[in-house]
Amino acid sequence: MKSLWNDREAQQYSSDLALRVYTSRLLGREPALVLHGGGNTSVKIREKNIVGEEEDILYVKGSGWDLATIEAAGFAPVRMPHLLKLAQLESLSDPQMVNELKTQMTRASAPSPSVETILHATLPYKYVDHTHADAVITITNTPNGFDRIREIYGDRLVIIPYVMPGFDLARLCAQKFAADATDKTVGMVLMNHGLFSFGATARESYELTIELVSLAEDYLRKHGASSPPSAQVTTPPEDKPRRHSLASLRHQLSQAARFPVILATYRSPKTLAYARRDDIGTISQQGPLTPDHVIRTKRIPMLGRDVEAYTAAYKDYFQAHAAANLTMLDPVPRVILDPDFGMCTVGQTAKQAQIVADIYDRTIDAIESATLLGGYQALSPKDIFAVEYWDLEQAKLRQGGKPPAFTGEIALVTGAASGIGKACVDSLLKRGAAVIGLDINPQIEDLYSRADFCGITCNVTDESAILAALERGIEKFGGLDLLILNAGIFPPGRSIAQLGSDEWRKVMSINLDANLVLMRECHPFLKLAPKGGRVVIIGSKNVPAPGPGAAAYSASKAALNQLARVAALEWGSDRIRINSLHPNAVFDTGLWTEEVLQARAKHYGLTVEEYKTNNVLKVEVTSHSVAELAAEMCGDLFANTTAAQVPVDGGNERVI
Repeated sequence: MKSLWNDREAQQYSSDLALRVYTSRLLGREPALVLHGGGNTSVKIREKNIVGEEEDILYVKGSGWDLATIEAAGFAPVRMPHLLKLAQLESLSDPQMVNELKTQMTRASAPSPSVETILHATLPYKYVDHTHADAVITITNTPNGFDRIREIYGDRLVIIPYVMPGFDLARLCAQKFAADATDKTVGMVLMNHGLFSFGATARESYELTIELVSLAEDYLRKHGASSPPSAQVTTPPEDKPRRHSLASLRHQLSQAARFPVILATYRSPKTLAYARRDDIGTISQQGPLTPDHVIRTKRIPMLGRDVEAYTAAYKDYFQAHAAANLTMLDPVPRVILDPDFGMCTVGQTAKQAQIVADIYDRTIDAIESATLLGGYQALSPKDIFAVEYWDLEQAKLRQGGKPPAFTGEIALVTGAASGIGKACVDSLLKRGAAVIGLDINPQIEDLYSRADFCGITCNVTDESAILAALERGIEKFGGLDLLILNAGIFPPGRSIAQLGSDEWRKVMSINLDANLVLMRECHPFLKLAPKGGRVVIIGSKNVPAPGPGAAAYSASKAALNQLARVAALEWGSDRIRINSLHPNAVFDTGLWTEEVLQARAKHYGLTVEEYKTNNVLKVEVTSHSVAELAAEMCGDLFANTTAAQVPVDGGNERVI
């Protein structure tokens, strides 16, 4: 492992706390050290309080912050003298500890201090770095891990046997460090948990971490355990449709969880090779790499697709270890290993599923490396359960509050790169949905870089392209709950006497035929939607009030409207509701340039503003207006409504 310290970068960080921020970010850049909020760092600073008294303050990483992006505001300032007194107590419950930490903070707006704050305080060094280094934990998770750690580091590290994080661990570390540390000591290993390094400067502490982890990596290399077998596989995964079986699995998981879930599939050569190992039933069922992973990944993955068997086993696990006052969490797996799917991950959101994937991808390497060292050995189910149901860890998951309305649900939007389609994407993302966006414009691929959006270039008149897009989208998220049919064209005005057959067929192909294919191919997935499928058709004012020169457009939209009405009749028994919106004069789209607007306004003897608001209510109808109503039609307000046709036009005199 290479040091990322850069003198030029470091010069920008002048204070002790600023340098703490800098090296924390360096640690956070390396996934082999910390992932998604893992690890913590601290610095001890002497500073004056508001009345001019000097105080020793521990600035420790606050809960909810990630080392890769942490700022000074992410460190909680806690008074050192009180922390050292707490470390001398015989016992301290978790709620008491949290209260004591919060009452000793010098900034009320600071985040809650790390649960390992007291441990940081007891280490007699200015800078302290705590990481979950893969190489170190891999070695500790072997039957003779303690001896191997001693072989690697000698008396440079104090070794702490596994104790659950919190006050008991802090107290044990304080006692054992005081007893075992020598003038050669530069760090500390917590078995099955992580690595501590420390120093008088930020650079010293950081570069000790790099050095100590590198020694563990060298040890794995020396013993032929640094290159796991699955990581070496290059055979590409075979290509065959899996969307229906994935959607069925997601449906079962959602039923068992009692809320919609995202099911993300990772069919890389590595995950397929791992899932197909002859010993997968043994090596994958030992437990997580480090106990704090359990709140993300559950204790063990599900092998294959028997959700009922997995949930029954989880209930047995809960009953075997639970105290009387505990309520069982949902029993569904977060990692699924299947010889055909490879690795699937489960989350209430796409981001959660991605975090699980990041964690377990590294866990695969660690398990295989430990197996090459003689065997992977995780902590006991009892120890893992204690962390999974530890109130302080559960609090991290509860901090988000009430989830948005469409959390765990998956939407597909056509014509999603601009105009009404893009606005629909935004409205659905805002409500918590994961969104698959289709558009013929390749810019859809880069519309958003976030876990809950999948942009796919797709010509909706190409049936094979639609099937490929559905395959890719469902592999990304697991199924389909919401369908917004927006893609369409509005050709130049032309009278029927001048309307050519090719133009007629082109308009029908895009505005009508493509939507028939989409509805037909999406129907099996909408049937499996945990909360019932929902479809919104973006129609047109031309359905109830066609205009001259728009025969092809008006007829295509009218036919689509009729198709939606028939679908409402046929799909009601499948718990799928389908409704239509009829917008008019939506000018904030690519079709309407400033020049075109001025020309049209002039034609009617109006200013541009008057032209934009030329309706009964004198309001401008925007893409956002249409999209918000489309999203609401997918929500609870319209739970008892299907086959509705709602105008979004500010009141059109011809329609009224």
